[in-house]
Parts: sequence; structure tokens; C-alpha cells
Amino acid sequence: MMRYITLICAAGMSTSILMNKMQESAKAQGLDIKVIAMSESKFEEYDEPTEVLLLGPQIAYLEDEIREQYEPKGIKVAVIDMMDYGTLNGEKVLKDALALLD
Repeated sequence: MMRYITLICAAGMSTSILMNKMQESAKAQGLDIKVIAMSESKFEEYDEPTEVLLLGPQIAYLEDEIREQYEPKGIKVAVIDMMDYGTLNGEKVLKDALALLD
């Protein structure tokens, strides 16, 4: 079953590198996961499925607002761990995202 994870940050740049690392990790584990990255403002217009919405640490201050907006729609919201984000640890961020789905 395909799982959908969306990463958002201020500009969408650093999260796209992390997105690639997460996709590599998912592929290596044989998981059917679609990871996409974009800016926070672009996500407001995004209409593809999202099960987990991960926020880059630089927009962590938006967590409550985004949680209120999207959790009622069944989307799990979390902030990416600062250390995992800084080291681009796609495997760990993917693991954390999947834990939200279980």
C-alpha cells in the first residue's frame, strides 16, 4: 500500500535533499512510499494525498497552526528532529514518519 509523506519548509530547498534520502531509504527497505517536498506556502494549494506532514525545524513555530488546520483532515503533523534534519538522516526521518502512521 502506497504511503504519502510531505515535507514542508520555508523555501523547500533543504527538504528536497532530505526527501531524496528518505526515498532512497524507503526503496532500500522495499517500502512503497511517496515523499514530496515543497515550501509551506505551496502546500496550501497542494491537493495530492498526504498522510504525514513533516515540518522543517525552521518553521516549527507554525506547528500548532498547521496541526489545527490539517489534523482534522486525518493528516499527522510533526516537526522534523533538528539533528536528523541537519545531518540529512533520511532513514531516521522516514522511520519517525512511519511511526506516526502506526
